[in-house]
Amino acid sequence: MLHFKNGLGWKACYDDERNLYTAKTSWRGDYHLYEINAEIYRQLDNPDVDACELIHTGRHLYYSEDSPIGPPTDMVIDENYATLCPWAGIQASGKVMSPELTDIAVDLWENDETREQRKRQSEK
Repeated sequence: MLHFKNGLGWKACYDDERNLYTAKTSWRGDYHLYEINAEIYRQLDNPDVDACELIHTGRHLYYSEDSPIGPPTDMVIDENYATLCPWAGIQASGKVMSPELTDIAVDLWENDETREQRKRQSEK
């Protein structure tokens, strides 16, 4: 069974059958999917916490940008993003960043957990 929490610009899901916590954030054309943990999920009810900032500390799975600054672009960080977040109604531009550019972006801007998972998938 899926359990949800949501707020302005975010939605989180706990899948009790898979014991999996995931979340999405979206704002002005930016769309992100994350795998989060139980601690993050519990804190999302706290009104003193910036939920989007907290979600962004999780493992980044997918990013789609459709802003007026540049062309719409999708970045697949974890190839299993759709399986991990089937509930999310995934935003896609259809223009996917190459795996090589994704590797560079992950190395530059992502947290350790995201970098480690990306490297494991690249080694397959």
